[in-house]
Amino acid sequence: MTAIPPGRVRRRIARIGAVCALAVTGTALAGCGSEDPDAGTNGVGKLPPAKIQSETRAAAGSVDAVRLSGTVVAGGRTYQLDMRLKEDGGTGSLTAQGATFELLRIGDELFLKANAGFWNHEESKGEDGKGEEEKGDGDSAAADKLGGKYVKVPQGDPSYKRFSGFTDKDVLLDGLLTLHGSLDTDGRHEQGGVRTVRITGDKGAGGTLDVSLEGKPYPLRLVRAGGAGTLSFSDWGKDFALKQPPKDETVDYGQQLPTS
Repeated sequence: MTAIPPGRVRRRIARIGAVCALAVTGTALAGCGSEDPDAGTNGVGKLPPAKIQSETRAAAGSVDAVRLSGTVVAGGRTYQLDMRLKEDGGTGSLTAQGATFELLRIGDELFLKANAGFWNHEESKGEDGKGEEEKGDGDSAAADKLGGKYVKVPQGDPSYKRFSGFTDKDVLLDGLLTLHGSLDTDGRHEQGGVRTVRITGDKGAGGTLDVSLEGKPYPLRLVRAGGAGTLSFSDWGKDFALKQPPKDETVDYGQQLPTS
């Protein structure tokens, strides 16, 4: 047997230690020990995927406020949104078909704020079947009156039902935080510097959800099934003020809003 010089043994030990230090979290390397990849986390990464989903829904429902940003595809339209939501209302911006407007809901009162160009656009069908813009004097007058103001949306107006859902925390989360199909876990990831465990429905076809491994298991990122948008969740439990708009900046149209 040939003796190995002590210096060479020390170098080998050092190399093994370096390889172990570079091991990716959650991946076991032979000879590197059995350190728990869930050490220092909230432990949800150890749970079955269905339990992770129920835990994150419970965490989301346990706080009063959240911020949602990203895209949602609904009714054949793609909406870009940045909304702050709480139990009694919400506020933020929505962009659809190139038009951006603000939404504010306090209790049952919904306000929509947009520039005059948003309101001054009605489309009719000509004899050739193509859309033609019609901007009559009445339309321009309404646009001048409504542009830049917080317009109170009548509850009977179709826009109320369409847009109030974007300001309702419970409605949005109940509809979003359910993956479709068979659930699986898809490894460990990171969102905004926070470690996450990812769960999928039907291997991603039914959506994917990143759940925080730090603190409460809040949802942090959702990719919706069928290419129906991607949303990020932040500011969980961070309260914000909902204030009635100034009276001189508010218009109560009192009837169905103009088509826009």
